[in-house]
Amino acid sequence: MRLLDTTTIQLHEFFDDDIPPYAILSHTWGDGEISYQNLEQAKTEVNPRPGYGKIRQCCQLARSGGYLYLWIDTCCIDKTSSAELSEAINSMYRWYRDAGICYAYLKDVSQTSLDDESSVKAWCVSYLRFVPASRWFTRGWTLQELLAPKNLVFFNKDWVEIGNKTDLETKIHLATGIEPQLIRTPHIACVAQKMSWASKRRTTRHEDRSYCLMGLFDVQMPLLYGEGGEKAFLRLQYEIAKQSDDESLFAWNDASLHLCGVFAPSPEAFVDSGDVISAAFHDDYHRKPWSVGNRGLAIEFDNPTVSGQD
Repeated sequence: MRLLDTTTIQLHEFFDDDIPPYAILSHTWGDGEISYQNLEQAKTEVNPRPGYGKIRQCCQLARSGGYLYLWIDTCCIDKTSSAELSEAINSMYRWYRDAGICYAYLKDVSQTSLDDESSVKAWCVSYLRFVPASRWFTRGWTLQELLAPKNLVFFNKDWVEIGNKTDLETKIHLATGIEPQLIRTPHIACVAQKMSWASKRRTTRHEDRSYCLMGLFDVQMPLLYGEGGEKAFLRLQYEIAKQSDDESLFAWNDASLHLCGVFAPSPEAFVDSGDVISAAFHDDYHRKPWSVGNRGLAIEFDNPTVSGQD
C-alpha cells in the first residue's frame, strides 16, 4: 500500500502490519487529476493542475488532524500495472474501512446546500425519483467509500466541513435510499438490499459496476476489462453464491426479460429490492446448502408443510 507523506507529498510503500495510521480521500474524478506517474512533475508546474491542488489541500487537512500519511486513489496506485490495479481494487473496501478518517470531497456542493433544511431536496432526495445534485452520490465507487469508513466527514467545494456521516445520515438516506441503521451497519443488510443501493449508480467502465461491489459483498475475483458489464456482473453473483446462502440474491425483477436464468443481468434489476428481507437471517431457517459449479447453480428446497387449512 502506497501512502503520501502529508508534509513532503512523497510516496512511501508499506506492507501488512507495517502500515501506519492514515487518512483517506473519497472524491469523484475530474479534469487534471494527478497520476502515480506524474506526481513529481506536478509539484514543479507553474500552473498546477486542479488534481494537485486537491492533493495539497487534503494533505494539509490530514496533517492538521494528526495524520502523517494519506491515501488517494489517483496517485497512490500505479494503474499501468494490471496486477497492482487488481490488488488495489480487491483491497479497497478494507483500505477505506481501516482508515482513521475518510474525507469525502464534494466539489459540486456549496456550504448552503446543507444549511437550509428546505433546500435538502435540491441536493439529496429520493434516489428512485430524482438525481442528487452532487455527483458523488451517483457514482459506483463512492458507495463503498460511504459505507466502509467508520469515520467519514464531508467537505464542500471550498474544503469547508459540512458534517460527518452520523450527523447527516437522514440526508444520506434521502440521497441513497439506504436506511440509517444500514448506513451504520451495512454488513447486516441482505444481498438484495445492497444491490438496490448500487442499482442507480454508474461507472465509467461497464465492468466497474461489478468490480466496485466486491468489497461490499466480501468477495474477490480477477479483473477482466473487456469482458463486458453483463459478464462481470454474472461472475460477481457466482462469487456471492459460492460463499453465501442468502436467497435474496435471486430477489430481482426485469420486466424486459421473458426468459432468463436465476442471476440478474445488471444491478438495475434490483432497483425495487430495497425492502427485501432474507429468510437466511432468521435463526430458525434451515435449508440444504446450494452449490455453484461450472454448469450453474444447484439448489434444493424442502417441501413446505401446510397446516391450518379449512
